[in-house]
Amino acid sequence: MPLVRVERPLRKSLGARVRAARERAALGPGEVARRVGVSLATYGRIERGERFPSLPVLRRLCVTLGIGSDELLGLGADSPRLRRLLHSAISLEDAQLRMLDRLVRALGVSTTTRARGEAGRGRASRA
Repeated sequence: MPLVRVERPLRKSLGARVRAARERAALGPGEVARRVGVSLATYGRIERGERFPSLPVLRRLCVTLGIGSDELLGLGADSPRLRRLLHSAISLEDAQLRMLDRLVRALGVSTTTRARGEAGRGRASRA
């Protein structure tokens, strides 16, 4: 399949996720463009799926919209409950994150085995 055929749907889906995140953040396109440091025309092309953002712009979009790059790129959790949990975890302080890590370990969930699709096989790993 030619690269152009693959890129267009990717640009469109990324643009749709950028727009949805902007609307959830209750921001206007001009405000996002200003905060991200691009022209309104450039931001509009990204949101309409006509242009990919550069990596630095993608990072600033994530920060501005309060969304992780995995979610913005369509690689995030599909479960709304999991998305809520991840969103909540982003705002935790270091001590709270350590406590959450201990809880996850106590439940017997290993992040390394889950990433390999082997969750539930054996004990949780120690970092």
